[in-house]
Amino acid sequence: MATVTKKAAAKKPAKRTMTADHKAKLAQGRNESRVVSRYLDALAAGKGKRGRKRTPESINMQITRIDKDLAEASPIRRLELVQRRFDLVAERDRLATRVDLEGLEKEFVKVAKSYAQRNAIGYSAFRELGVSAELLKRAGISRAAH
Repeated sequence: MATVTKKAAAKKPAKRTMTADHKAKLAQGRNESRVVSRYLDALAAGKGKRGRKRTPESINMQITRIDKDLAEASPIRRLELVQRRFDLVAERDRLATRVDLEGLEKEFVKVAKSYAQRNAIGYSAFRELGVSAELLKRAGISRAAH
């Protein structure tokens, strides 16, 4: 019985290796996913919220008002105001940072069709997330796709 165990332990499974083509396709998939994700993130960030549009100037006015209110506020109210100020500064910084949407669109157009085909994503799904019909047309994704 001991000899059977030794023979079974002696056999090692063959080492699996990926072909260069397989590695290249994996790298392509990661790159395409990254490009599509960055474009969709930029679209979502640019949409904003409903209602009056916020500007850095209006945010600065709110921060100034908070700074004045802090002096006379109770400790609990001061805590809330400090947090509100942090939130406003972060929003102002986000508004000041412009995303190069044009550059992201160019990259998106290059990879979107391949990405959509590989992941079985149709025209309507892109449209639902706010990708323009014109951009999908430039990318070669038609309504008939998927």
